[in-house]
Amino acid sequence: MYNAYFGFSEAPFSLSPDPAFFYRSEQHEEALANLVYGVQARKGFIVLTGEVGTGKTTMLECLRDYLETQYYEFAFLFNSRINSDQFFEMIAYDLNLPCARTSKTEVLFALNQLLVEQAQEGRTVVLIVDEAHNLEWEVLEEIRLLGNLENRHGKLLQIILAGQPEFDRKLDAPNLRQLKQRVVLRCELEPFTLADATEYMETRLEKAGMSEQTVFPEELIADIHLRSRGIPRIINAICDNLLLTAFAQELKVCTREMLDEVCQDMRLEWPGMRRLQRVANESFDRSTY
Repeated sequence: MYNAYFGFSEAPFSLSPDPAFFYRSEQHEEALANLVYGVQARKGFIVLTGEVGTGKTTMLECLRDYLETQYYEFAFLFNSRINSDQFFEMIAYDLNLPCARTSKTEVLFALNQLLVEQAQEGRTVVLIVDEAHNLEWEVLEEIRLLGNLENRHGKLLQIILAGQPEFDRKLDAPNLRQLKQRVVLRCELEPFTLADATEYMETRLEKAGMSEQTVFPEELIADIHLRSRGIPRIINAICDNLLLTAFAQELKVCTREMLDEVCQDMRLEWPGMRRLQRVANESFDRSTY
């Protein structure tokens, strides 16, 4: 709605995990490099964790782009609320296995055949599971058993499990100790620092067509970082709403008042919020006398 008003070629703060807008912060570069290395080196199990909205799915989309350019066979499971039968059926569909996809036995035979064929060509196969913290115990056990498929050169199936921090805690359960021991690489995404958040916003605006951003004053960016807690998805939501508000008011620069309104509409809470509200209320009370 506001793209033409600000001269954007596309929305700069879309919530969709678009690799074209991937911000290569130091930690994201390191995490992506670890994922690629883990696949190339046939490490087997790789775990990617991070708070909600820190960019895990975008990271996986970037990895998927890499796998496609390198002609890797891979399955990407984005719905983790499944039982073991559905798990094998989804793998069969994603890898286009020539078998009865509702039969676990036939899926396993067809999968093993694919893994062997790819290994003979010097390639590997990748299984990516997003939202892994939602996986049932029985599905995690099936995944662990799939990790046993290997030859003398390494694992035949590279398994990447991405989830929220509670997934790490889930792996600490005694009945999952065998799976935990098989995790060779771990990557964790943290919320942005102020410097990263500033560069992140400027990068997205530049990719959308604004080479030198003037919409968000420096002090407002610091406030956005504070109120979003440095989480990219919340930064996107705040900035998108701010741009919409500025467009509605026919302004080219966003203000603190706009930010207050947006945060109230989004029901956001942030460190120090209640103290600031208390000070504001006391100031209002004094002004009424």
